This record gives sequence, C-alpha cells and structure tokens, in this order.
Amino acid sequence: MNARTDQVTSVLSGVNLSYRVKGAQLLNDVSLAIRPGENLGIIGPNGSGKSTLLKLLSGLLAPSAGEVFLQGQPLSAIRRRDIAQRLAVVEQHAETSDSISLLQAVELGRTPWLSALAPWSEEDTRIVNQAIADVSLQALRERAWHTLSGGERQRAHIARALAQKPQILLLDEPTNHLDIQQQLSILRLVHRLPVTSVIALHDLNQALACDRLAVMDHGRLVALGSPFQVLTPERLTETFGVLGHWLTDPFDGARILRLRTP
Repeated sequence: MNARTDQVTSVLSGVNLSYRVKGAQLLNDVSLAIRPGENLGIIGPNGSGKSTLLKLLSGLLAPSAGEVFLQGQPLSAIRRRDIAQRLAVVEQHAETSDSISLLQAVELGRTPWLSALAPWSEEDTRIVNQAIADVSLQALRERAWHTLSGGERQRAHIARALAQKPQILLLDEPTNHLDIQQQLSILRLVHRLPVTSVIALHDLNQALACDRLAVMDHGRLVALGSPFQVLTPERLTETFGVLGHWLTDPFDGARILRLRTP
C-alpha cells in the first residue's frame, strides 16, 4: 500500500518521518498508518524513538522531514483546537504545578469543546464524572493534586484524556508508576475503549494484547505486524538483546513470551 492510499484508509499516519535535534537523528524515515479502531502498540528498547514518534504523531513536535496526516489532512494545516477534539495524548512525564484538585485537572480535558457559545454544561459534568470512574478515582476527586501519588496522577492524566472524548488516544508508557493490578486495569480499559489507540509499552507480554506492534530500533521502524509475526526469536535477539520463546498458559491457552539473557 502506498503512502497516498494509507492517508485515505487510515485515521492517523506518518509518511517518511524524521526528527533531528542538535545534530542527533532521533527518528529516521518512519512511515506507518494506523487503522480505524485498532490498538497499535509501539515497542523498542530505551532510546529507540518510541516517545519521539508519538510526539510527532500528536503534533507536539514538528518533523524535520516527512508529514503526519490526521484523517487524511496534513496535521500541520489543522488548528490545535480541532486536533484536540479528535486526538488526546497522555505523555510519559506529564505534570502540573498548579494548585488544583484531581477533579479540576480532569475537567481540563473538556477545554477544546468549550467556547463563549458552548459554555460548561451538564453533559460536560457527566463526561468528566465518567472519565474519573473509568480509572477508579471517584474517592479522590476532591483531593489536591500535590497530595496524589505518582500512580494516582498517572490515572488522572488518563482520565483527563478520556474527558476530551477523542477519536484517537495516544499513550506513552501509561503504566509507569502503577502497581501490577492498576497496570492490568488501565490496559484493559484502553483496549475496551471505542477509540483508535496508539500505546508505547515496555512490557512485551502486555504488548501481546495489541492488534499490531510497531518495533522501533535506533530511530527506525524495523517491523510492523501482529505480535506473533514481529516478535520472532531473531527480532528479540537483534532488537532487544534477549533470547525468547513462546509458551502456552495451561490456565487459558494464551501464548506468552519467556525471556532470558543470552
């Protein structure tokens, strides 16, 4: 499929994306197209370009070369407000120093939809309450932001993104700072949402739940396909520096990766 066809059939795509900063090439000629409704996982070692790719796809960074397309339109030609109505981002180290409550932080997700002609309404309140419930933070809604733990703040950032009611959700390692129960809960939520999602992950077994995986290595896209297609023993060794083979869980028949050092 050529780049022009990708732009028409995908909800979000990057064509020949490169990004250079201070002489360092962080991303090199990456092209991929995200299909409507799919959950695409981006995996790779530290420094492989996962976060840079997500920032380019979201418009937080402008590519040094190439173009991002949102629903067939060049992202660079779309107003930020219009982008925010269609696409939400949860960054890896998102933070705020404002003296606000968790509820107020989540309410910020409604900002792209508000104007003098469309002030805050009961529907906005309903959407915010649902977003908080989706990440199980109802009991903390009035808590001051600075009193929240790292995991609680991360869940609140996800709730803020959900409050945007996006069609596309980009998440950069959203399970950082979360305990294992919260990790599984958040990933289950993301997979069940009626949105297209792109999620950068470290844990390869958690990545198996994605429809497709994009494997990054030294700023390049080196593999793209279903988890079982791309996570071959050769790819695990070449990109991740580990040995691996597939096991079958006797509990439910699911395939899982067994990883070990060479």
